Amino acid sequence: MATDGTAMSTSPSRKRCALIGERLGHSYSADIHRCWDLYDYELRPMPADEVPRFLQAGDFDGLNVTIPYKQLVIPHCDDITPQAQAIGSVNTIVRDADGHLHGANTDYFGFAGMARRAGIDFAGRKVVILGNGGTTRTVQAVAADAGARAIVVVSRRGPVTYDRLADHTDADILVNATPVGMYPETDAMPADPADFPSCTGVLDVIYNPARTRLIQRAERLGIPCASGLWMLVEQARVAGGLFMGQTLDASWTERVWRELSSRTLNVVLIGMPGCGKTTVGELLRQRLGRELVDCDAEIVRRAGKPIADIFADEGEARFRDLEAAVIAEAAREHGRIIVTGGGAVLREQNRLNLRQNGRVFRLDRRLETLAIGQGRPLSTDLARVAAMAAEREPLYRETADATIDNNGTPEAAAEAILARL
Repeated sequence: MATDGTAMSTSPSRKRCALIGERLGHSYSADIHRCWDLYDYELRPMPADEVPRFLQAGDFDGLNVTIPYKQLVIPHCDDITPQAQAIGSVNTIVRDADGHLHGANTDYFGFAGMARRAGIDFAGRKVVILGNGGTTRTVQAVAADAGARAIVVVSRRGPVTYDRLADHTDADILVNATPVGMYPETDAMPADPADFPSCTGVLDVIYNPARTRLIQRAERLGIPCASGLWMLVEQARVAGGLFMGQTLDASWTERVWRELSSRTLNVVLIGMPGCGKTTVGELLRQRLGRELVDCDAEIVRRAGKPIADIFADEGEARFRDLEAAVIAEAAREHGRIIVTGGGAVLREQNRLNLRQNGRVFRLDRRLETLAIGQGRPLSTDLARVAAMAAEREPLYRETADATIDNNGTPEAAAEAILARL
């Protein structure tokens, strides 16, 4: 059965594979595995009491297992790999021709690959792991096998609690293995990398949002870092190899990661008022077929009045509050085109929200050619626009992943953005 309760269409000659877990509404696993196009794959959310019956029924050839069932499935496996046994967690099950279930842990390879791609080496390093769940044991195994000097697990109820985190600010590598910062509670950060002066690497196993607050903080500090989407794709490639009984090409991980990132990340446009964001955004909508969220238009819709009237009746602070609410809601989702107002970058919360699931493009246009007035309450004359630009330009540069020249045609600017996607 597919996740909507309808029968899944499968080829009789292809293997039947699936992901089981408690809640799978925001999982990317099906999208990833279908990229290989080697076997049928579906999502199978189920309560815990159905898991044993499902495993016994054997209506599958291969399974991925996600939280909270990675330990629950172990007693139902006929054997598990020594690695999975040492970690105490199984996330991949292969059913052989005799109906025997063989458990493995491919998260190990996913996490190791994520660290390696980010250039983070555990050898001789002190590693602090935040959280004490199933993923923590995987991180511990990878770090230990790579020769970490010391591994400290910090949790709410353990030998080292968060109250004692300050005793370990000499750590070289910080790993978040908790759900803190995960969708939909994306404002949270489990620890601040700035508190670790020797930190040379930050890894976050969360992949939704694409850039957690922890990862964004590491980026600002210039610390090598990576979030969990690469780990998810790499472990899926290894799992797919187990399903098929062969090694899948390692280059597939990079290709699928790029494809998935391009498809799911929001395209966010920032820049001065009148620089052409709305026009370019509409061109991108036509080319990509994505939903377009025009933040200013949404503010007007919610307020029931033009922006100039919001400023006049309720003041700029009220407008900025409405703007922040619209941005927080729009940026939490994926695959959108988000067009912001010129002052959206003034609040740090907005900058963080726009970057968490977005590839941010700043449209650059000469001041003398910007559209002035036209209902823009703060862009009434060129001198005022120049003063705004002096204040906002550093924030645009801080927020943007790339700057796009929009002194030519809007079509050229849109094409430049598409090329970077």
